[in-house]
Amino acid sequence: MLLAVLYCLLWSFQTSAGHFPRACVSSKNLMEKECCPPWSGDRSPCGQLSGRGSCQNILLSNAPLGPQFPFTGVDDRESWPSVFYNRTCQCSGNFMGFNCGNCKFGFWGPNCTERRLLVRRNIFDLSAPEKDKFFAYLTLAKHTISSDYVIPIGTYGQMKNGSTPMFNDINIYDLFVWMHYYVSMDALLGGSEIWRDIDFAHEAPAFLPWHRLFLLRWEQEIQKLTGDENFTIPYWDWRDAEKCDICTDEYMGGQHPTNPNLLSPASFFSSWQIVCSRLEEYNSHQSLCNGTPEGPLRRNPGNHDKSRTPRLPSSADVEFCLSLTQYESGSMDKAANFSFRNTLEGFASPLTGIADASQSSMHNALHIYMNGTMSQVQGSANDPIFLLHHAFVDSIFEQWLRRHRPLQEVYPEANAPIGHNRESYMVPFIPLYRNGDFFISSKDLGYDYSYLQDSDPDSFQDYIKSYLEQASRIWSWLLGAAMVGAVLTALLAGLVSLLCRHKRKQLPEEKQPLLMEKEDYHSLYQSHL
Repeated sequence: MLLAVLYCLLWSFQTSAGHFPRACVSSKNLMEKECCPPWSGDRSPCGQLSGRGSCQNILLSNAPLGPQFPFTGVDDRESWPSVFYNRTCQCSGNFMGFNCGNCKFGFWGPNCTERRLLVRRNIFDLSAPEKDKFFAYLTLAKHTISSDYVIPIGTYGQMKNGSTPMFNDINIYDLFVWMHYYVSMDALLGGSEIWRDIDFAHEAPAFLPWHRLFLLRWEQEIQKLTGDENFTIPYWDWRDAEKCDICTDEYMGGQHPTNPNLLSPASFFSSWQIVCSRLEEYNSHQSLCNGTPEGPLRRNPGNHDKSRTPRLPSSADVEFCLSLTQYESGSMDKAANFSFRNTLEGFASPLTGIADASQSSMHNALHIYMNGTMSQVQGSANDPIFLLHHAFVDSIFEQWLRRHRPLQEVYPEANAPIGHNRESYMVPFIPLYRNGDFFISSKDLGYDYSYLQDSDPDSFQDYIKSYLEQASRIWSWLLGAAMVGAVLTALLAGLVSLLCRHKRKQLPEEKQPLLMEKEDYHSLYQSHL
């Protein structure tokens, strides 16, 4: 009953966010390659009359890329978003959005001057009304057509270089599913040719920043859709889990009694239809997912390939990841060794940090374990467990940032796989965001995690951790210096003792100090020590 009431009340809000702004998909916009819509507040492009922003040329990074994608000019996502637009809104101050109509993450108010910090909580810590409200918001997003954004259903070439626009409406939830599909889809090379070794959000440095932005944008749009300014995505802490403890009808959906691959009819998401799951069909037709429903949500947790993923991640696995000091290493892809990103993503062992193509661990383990819609990279965001899972992955990323306090320069500037350099814009977001912009603490982006608040990163212990780590690297030098110091101190003490005894022999008896009582001597020794 509560869900039904919430659902009805929330239908009055109609908004969204995501990929191609509806205001920028006319043939005029596409052929002129400009996306600078007016802000509703003053009706000027990018809110220029109100000082919110202005329409400017896009400055693309020219840093060299890695060798993984050996083509140029064959994929619309290359040098994003220049195939579609080379002029967009550049917002000023704390303003953000495709028309500078929103606030930057972490800011609020009519002029975006108010700072705020929201807290993401464990889903098991939500009260029954809070949990039901979260499910109602998901359903509302699944049934509300985006008023601001549309998705392309053809490539720029198939649109005849913009003269024949090809776009579809889509609901807000599926808009984000489509975005995750589009960023990770294979490159269409023409005819029957495709290139699979390309992904703008996985298997390289941008994996963590990209999904951080993805969750922030999703969270922000639910806040706008519902009018609930304090909404945050809950997380699922899967450390040491022996099974999918959120896979019940009370939470994310139990198992169907007769078909183990489907959700229970009593679960909240049993009637959901998925999109963007027929990858080979798209490849064979050299086409894009068009958002058409493709069947029910599938999940069969635990009935996966156990030789590839023998168990869910443990607390020790997480701690090993956090101990790795390098964010990225080597080829900066899924073959990287001793890379925090690659180990957390699940392509390297959480026991050794060595890349292992035969195993899927950490983040990847959860996707494989779900054995259904979640196990297919491009379509995995169809399952709402995706949000809870990636929120916890993001919290581990946040722990690493707080523990090691890296400079932004630690994020690779050049030679990463296509789309993953620090200054590269993230596909397929409009407005534009760079990878390096999200290699910062979540607190600077306006959110925190409930379980991280218990251990304040500014505590004395964390403050001196970096200094202790530096000291550990030079312990042998420090030990040697201490030994030399001890020898010199002993020699000096001996010399002083000899001089004092010699002087006492020369003093008259009445001028020699009286012997102290044992207790006084002991007390004095302790105080000097």
